[in-house]
Amino acid sequence: MSLPDRIDPRPPRRIYRWDLDKTYLQTDFESLRDLFRTAFQKAHEKVAIPGASALIRELAEQGDSRLCIVSGSPKQMRAVLEEKLKLDGIQWDEFVLKDNVGNLLRGRFRALRGQVGYKLPAILESRVNAPVEAEEVLFGDDAEADAFIYSLYADLIAGRVDERVLSQVLEAGGVYPDDAARVHEAWKKIPIADPVRRIFIHLDKLTPPAHFTPYGPRVVPIFNYFQAALVLLADGHLTAPQVLKIAVEMVQTAGHNIITLSNSFQDLLRRGLPLQQAAIALSQAMEGPNALLKAMRPMPDILAAFSKRLAALGTQPPPPRVQAVDYVSLISHALPRTHKGRTLKPPT
Repeated sequence: MSLPDRIDPRPPRRIYRWDLDKTYLQTDFESLRDLFRTAFQKAHEKVAIPGASALIRELAEQGDSRLCIVSGSPKQMRAVLEEKLKLDGIQWDEFVLKDNVGNLLRGRFRALRGQVGYKLPAILESRVNAPVEAEEVLFGDDAEADAFIYSLYADLIAGRVDERVLSQVLEAGGVYPDDAARVHEAWKKIPIADPVRRIFIHLDKLTPPAHFTPYGPRVVPIFNYFQAALVLLADGHLTAPQVLKIAVEMVQTAGHNIITLSNSFQDLLRRGLPLQQAAIALSQAMEGPNALLKAMRPMPDILAAFSKRLAALGTQPPPPRVQAVDYVSLISHALPRTHKGRTLKPPT
């Protein structure tokens, strides 16, 4: 009997890379009590940040994307974290967790708090096997060094960072020699390309968005995932009805309303994000026939009011300037928050 031909999945056209703590999950590490409570939480007790799961599900709708999760949570939490993702209807393709027990046993104490030596080699090694034409969008937060690491990752792949700068960053970031070797080895295997389209930084610590200005317009600080959905609509990753579905979930499950959603949109416009076409698409989607939205009371009234506020938006400022990132001057951003050289003050 002949076997049917194997049908391999389509190579991913887009790769979405997510952190977990403070990016997808509402996590508090500010005290020892918080740390223990988080460590012993069951899956159903963990809470996703409003809109995050809806956004991931909508991004997966096209069927040609890949979800890669790299989290600083310890490997021992894999079972409960995987169960939480399954409860939220999230399917992933890659899931990397930090080996903190191994770091402790080997006396690698800097690695417990440091993120550069953990995340940078992990995402570079993941990119080695990705199609060269696959675009990427990365999601992180302001609790650690995600903006720095993700931007460095993007510019390494694009050939905009040389080996001298990379070596300075790895040394200043307290990266152990074996992890530094992994970075260099993976980097050299990746064909030069420019795949990273956006880097979203969830402002868990309410860091002023101006703090991220040195990274250029590719890095978009967000206060909520409706803002991320709006930018991804403008970038062609989502449709207007998909963004409205995310808004519906945030209104129905997280207490958002017409004022918070409208203010979130206007905040992005004030920062110069090119969202006028997205506003038009949303207004048209709200006015058109959509049985799903009409069935979700009281959403029709909220969306109608939101549409009026969008129509009243004025002329927006010019978009942020594209600029080269000076990683040497931003090295303090690569350090853990507890490091004496770490600062989260806006640049002067």
